[in-house]
Amino acid sequence: MENSVQGLHFTATAEKGVVSAILMRPENATYLVVVGHGASTNMRHATMQAIAEALAEQKIATFRYNFPYSENGRGRDSADVCVETVRSACRAAREAAPDLVLLAGGHSFGGRMTSTAQSQEPLDDVKGLVFFSFPLHLAGRPDTKRAEHLEQIDIPMLFLSGTRDELAMLDLLEPAVAKLGKHAALHKIDAANHSYKVLKKMRTSQENVFAEMARVLNDWITENRT
Repeated sequence: MENSVQGLHFTATAEKGVVSAILMRPENATYLVVVGHGASTNMRHATMQAIAEALAEQKIATFRYNFPYSENGRGRDSADVCVETVRSACRAAREAAPDLVLLAGGHSFGGRMTSTAQSQEPLDDVKGLVFFSFPLHLAGRPDTKRAEHLEQIDIPMLFLSGTRDELAMLDLLEPAVAKLGKHAALHKIDAANHSYKVLKKMRTSQENVFAEMARVLNDWITENRT
């Protein structure tokens, strides 16, 4: 049976108004991941589409959404606006699929805004966080300050990071995740960069990168299921 795909809208913030969302729900899904997009993209970007389709193959639903600035084609919103949008997206996802267990995260910027929201105040009904290329630092400026707020989070977290990610050098990311203890897990995607583009001559696995991430996420869900 084909996946059910539904276009939706919800109010991001009172000031910024309504934004778009896409609910992709495969038959027999039990989990739903709320997925925020990268800083310079939107919910329809090829990476977001690939993530949603791969998760659907594992019977995991997705709720992709736009931040107000990507919805309206304007300069990036403040962190406060983006954090509030994450909260609104999680509530809208819960309303759209009240029977599914809720996870939240995103690709790059979307994941960081989700973790920021969770660290400030737990997101409603969210049972775990999934980071597709967590942006630990700016390119060429290695640092771990962006990981400090993660210590305030006490629900399971999964980091899916390429070994060539220029925004998350492994010698910094690995100890940062290890510092989070039992709540966090890191899966390294061989030969992939921040956008999950792969150097084929370096990659030892024949598995598609997005299929690998979806499989790992499904296994992680099973391990953390209560």
